[in-house]
Amino acid sequence: MVAQHHKIEINAVLNTTTHTLQIQQYTTFINNSVSPMDTLVFYNWANAYKDKHSPLAKRFISDYSKSFHFAKNRDRGHVEIHSITINDSLQPWFIHPEIPDILKLPLKKALGIRDSIRIKTVYSVKLPKNKYSKYGFHKYGYDLKYWYLAPALTDARNIGMSNLNMDDMYVDYMDYSIDISIPANYDLHSNLQSSHYFFNNYKNYRLRGTCKTDIEMAISTQSKFETITTEKVVLLTNLNSNQLSPLVKEKIVQTQLDFLQQYLGDYPHKKLFINRVTYDKNPVYGWNQLPSFLAPFSDSFEWDIKLFKVLTKKYIDQLILVNKRNDYWLIDGLQTYLMIKYVEKYYPDQKILGKLSNVWGIRKFNLAKAKFNDKYPFVYQFSARKNLDQALTTPADSLSTFNRKIVGKYKAGLGLRYVDEYLGDSIVPQEIAAFFKENFSKKTTSSLFLKRLEKRTDKDLSSFSNYYLNTSKKIDYTIESVQDLGDSLAVTIKNKRDFKAPVLLYGIQDKSIKFKKWLPSIDSSATVYVKKNGFNKLSLNYEYLYPEYNNRDNWKSTRSKLLNRPIQFKLFKDLENPYYNQIFLNPQLDYNYYDGALLGVSFSNKSLLNKEFNYTITPTYGIRSGQINGSFSVVYKYLPQNSKIQRFTIGTTGNRYQYAPNLRYSRLSNFASILFKRKSYRDVGGSAIMASYVSVNKQADPNNPIVKEINKYGVLNIGYSYTKPEIIKDVRLYSGFQFAKNFSKFSIDARYRKLTNTNRQLDFRWYAGAFIHNNTASDFFSFALDRPSDYLFQYGYLGRSEISGFFSQQYITTEGGFKSKLNTPFANQWISTFNTSIGLWRWIEIYNDVGFIKNKGSKIYFAHENGIRLNFIHEILEVYFPIHSNLGWEMQAAHYNSKIRFVLTIQPQKIISFFRRGFY
Repeated sequence: MVAQHHKIEINAVLNTTTHTLQIQQYTTFINNSVSPMDTLVFYNWANAYKDKHSPLAKRFISDYSKSFHFAKNRDRGHVEIHSITINDSLQPWFIHPEIPDILKLPLKKALGIRDSIRIKTVYSVKLPKNKYSKYGFHKYGYDLKYWYLAPALTDARNIGMSNLNMDDMYVDYMDYSIDISIPANYDLHSNLQSSHYFFNNYKNYRLRGTCKTDIEMAISTQSKFETITTEKVVLLTNLNSNQLSPLVKEKIVQTQLDFLQQYLGDYPHKKLFINRVTYDKNPVYGWNQLPSFLAPFSDSFEWDIKLFKVLTKKYIDQLILVNKRNDYWLIDGLQTYLMIKYVEKYYPDQKILGKLSNVWGIRKFNLAKAKFNDKYPFVYQFSARKNLDQALTTPADSLSTFNRKIVGKYKAGLGLRYVDEYLGDSIVPQEIAAFFKENFSKKTTSSLFLKRLEKRTDKDLSSFSNYYLNTSKKIDYTIESVQDLGDSLAVTIKNKRDFKAPVLLYGIQDKSIKFKKWLPSIDSSATVYVKKNGFNKLSLNYEYLYPEYNNRDNWKSTRSKLLNRPIQFKLFKDLENPYYNQIFLNPQLDYNYYDGALLGVSFSNKSLLNKEFNYTITPTYGIRSGQINGSFSVVYKYLPQNSKIQRFTIGTTGNRYQYAPNLRYSRLSNFASILFKRKSYRDVGGSAIMASYVSVNKQADPNNPIVKEINKYGVLNIGYSYTKPEIIKDVRLYSGFQFAKNFSKFSIDARYRKLTNTNRQLDFRWYAGAFIHNNTASDFFSFALDRPSDYLFQYGYLGRSEISGFFSQQYITTEGGFKSKLNTPFANQWISTFNTSIGLWRWIEIYNDVGFIKNKGSKIYFAHENGIRLNFIHEILEVYFPIHSNLGWEMQAAHYNSKIRFVLTIQPQKIISFFRRGFY
């Protein structure tokens, strides 16, 4: 029996002054479940914008967006229910205060199976500003979605989901009849059939549609929608391209619809509505996002691929009904799979860099030679090698932003292509079409699609369902050896990870494929026999038809060679070429006051993708010092699977530069660290334990008495760190021990930063340190109140030995954390300080510091100071103006400008990390 559709009838009036919809809604609800219902659940998603405590508000914060948290009430939204009646009888309803976007309607009498009930609801919707989720009011009008009460599609796994800005409302197909009045100077566009008439300075729209899952509307005084007419469907969109003629657009849209019809079947409606908002929320990621003057793709390709991504999603969402919060991989995977197939068919030679691939100086890079579709496995590898990928069955609201928007979609699409290539005989495309035909306009699941595939083939698909979908385990095979047996070759293939999967073996001659053969799942290792047939290389996954963790060790020459992979030097980082041992040369620019500008080149095996083993050698030349200096590092990173450990790192680093005019230092550090996994990939920060032994050898200053202990020494460090730098509350804790020949010490650094309800920053820091023993002859290793000696050479001081002048004023928040230079700057026994900073307006803050210092043979020294802090970019660019301290009123002192302190970070990695917070 075909389930009947719910019906929603709405009469609404839009007030553009208050951005409010006054709504009278009739909902005809039909119990299509398998049991009677005593409570109905409605999505009240417009009410998610009610306050800063809703699930949506918390989601914005976890996405590192604070604009909604500090929004003014007039820019937020809410729903006010005036009355709910059934059969002219008032009906009570319930909205949980912590879940304002779910409305529950208890029934006086249970609704029987296949029975219906008609509910009248009178309510008003205050629309939010569109800056938070892209839905709501803007300068020229409104983009609306999820603006009305919609009956939730409830089942055993879903009893109503909150709005989390994921566009995944789980509702049944419904019939709509909407009459809405808007000011006459506005136009309305929607995904329903529409007509309108004028009355009393209002434009009254009649919107009708059947078998729809949701309603989208765009209301604007400056409509930029255009109509593109094809054989069966009329497309209405504002995803425009002014460079393309209407005829070209019509041809592109017809090609897309024909392509999708071949895979998915006919689109069931005569009208397709695509608002640019839908694309902006999930764009095509890549080089097409460069500024227009650098646009690497032709106008036709860029518009084609953008529209195809949105069109494919609209097409799929209208044909079948899937719970995209818990069962999204098939929908996301199909979108990516069809994009791959579409580009393969119509743009087979399109490069990932587009026209930039032909530019002199770029065209020699492997990246320039890569095709457009190569971006999908590259991004997957990027995530996998950082141990950031998640299982495709992870609930969507538990995915990191990076995985939800990009990696998960790519992994799912690559997985479908993998199964397609493995099964062959067009089984996957045929079963996609059959699945959509059988489940048209029905609620379905991805598991039903998997069962269809399993019935169509005798090949084993358990590795796909058990490992690929349900775990974050990675495929990783290698050709261990090739033995010449005369007329054939014995090829030993090894499984490097706990993922048994079918693999594809190739025979290659001059980049031409001579043969390829699928091999069944290999547990640990297996030897296969291949007849010689005009090829000189054997390769696994040569065409990268399935996502693999590492393809650098996927091939062997059929001839014995001393070096299976010759050395290749490449200027700048690039995509890996598995046939070479690549050494990348990257120009380097750095600076310190004593060497001046440091010009050099690094020699490294670091490509655009992470490796487990990395080395870097960087010789540099100091323009000012005229000396050759440099650094090196050798690091091994192990990323365990199914473990509480995210990453284990061990390595050695060394560098040599000047620490004062014509005085060099050399530093060697052997270290190990364990980074623990976060409880959730949506969490920021983490915890780690570290150990290192740092050896320092400095040239002695001939102008000062030679103290051997400060020129050559070694320090063992053991520490623990915990960080949770959320955008509203930032918590950090560092503690550790140091052991050296003449001293040992313990220190703790606790920091708490909070943004108040008025968007003022409160910054608190407590630092304490004490010597366990101290037999040193100077304050070189003592705790510093304002500027440490940095005897481990771990801070980014530009002029570390300066005691006057601009570079002496550089400030790094460490140890005592004071800004003023007081008369007791060091502690050789113990220290305890408390640093605070309170926001006044935007980036202007006032700081107050107090501290206690204890030196041997001296009384406890009480230190205090306050001043103005300009916190432009936290820990990147800051300026401090002292006002008062133990020295008195500092602003009245001579040479006040020399007392001003500044924070300046020039390390690119730290800056990048600051701006990518909340993404992965």
